[in-house]
Amino acid sequence: MYEHIPVLMPEALEYLQPKTGGHFIDCTLGGGGYTFALADKVGASGKILAIDQDELALNNTRAKIKTKKLKNIIVAEGNFKNLKDIVADNVSDAKKFDGIVFDLGLSSAQLADEERGFSFQGDRPLNMAFGLDSTVATEDIVNNYSLLELTRIFREYGEERQSYYIAKAIVAARHEKRIKTTAELVAIIEQAVPFRFRTRIHPATKIFQALRMETNGELDALIAALPEAVSLLKPGGRLVLVSFHSGEDRIVKRFFKNTPELLILTKRPLIPQEEEIIANPRSRSAKLRAAELRREEREV
Repeated sequence: MYEHIPVLMPEALEYLQPKTGGHFIDCTLGGGGYTFALADKVGASGKILAIDQDELALNNTRAKIKTKKLKNIIVAEGNFKNLKDIVADNVSDAKKFDGIVFDLGLSSAQLADEERGFSFQGDRPLNMAFGLDSTVATEDIVNNYSLLELTRIFREYGEERQSYYIAKAIVAARHEKRIKTTAELVAIIEQAVPFRFRTRIHPATKIFQALRMETNGELDALIAALPEAVSLLKPGGRLVLVSFHSGEDRIVKRFFKNTPELLILTKRPLIPQEEEIIANPRSRSAKLRAAELRREEREV
């Protein structure tokens, strides 16, 4: 069973304002939380396009749709960086959309997937690809990137203070033998970070995040998707993004600020309440930003 707890969903739905007959895109299907909530709000006369790269997520949602006998959800495989093409391939009429949502978090199901190495717990293959069109294989990053390249991605994507020392330890270890599993990589990271420099989170946490983001080209995909999303909105349509990484949030903030046809609805990002963080600790870093396409800027 594919499990994932959507973060800030009541707040996201409040900004999306789904109504009967509405048309929406969920760019990050995952466990289907946003998709099924939106489908319920728009009813049989509405339509939800749900997109994901992960076959696990897609199959889970297809099974749920069949069980629930829903007719208002279109499930599409793809990377949201190709949003306009995905819409063209899956939506017969060229309608604009009432709202588009991105939940950029990693799902609990992906962390638990023993065929891939999203989690540093256990011993799994070094594979952090969401789908078949990942930018580069995780194992190749670990074994082929130079010391400077590894240091850069650990700093930029992982925001890890010990980036250089961890990268140096990886380069030294792979001279002995190719690094193929998560357990091998975790052991190298643990040896590279002295106990006195460790924080409350495991020293591999940020490194695994950085490797996942590099594997999937996540920031580049977001940069590509945002203008395409705006072009698909109706006047008055809403764009809502939930991010979990400071780099993602900066991209969204900058895009909103530099896109004059957007009316920013969240002057500051929304963050989870204490109750949500207690119930779902992974939500602690989430930030929600929302904007609306100005009604006078684009014709239907």
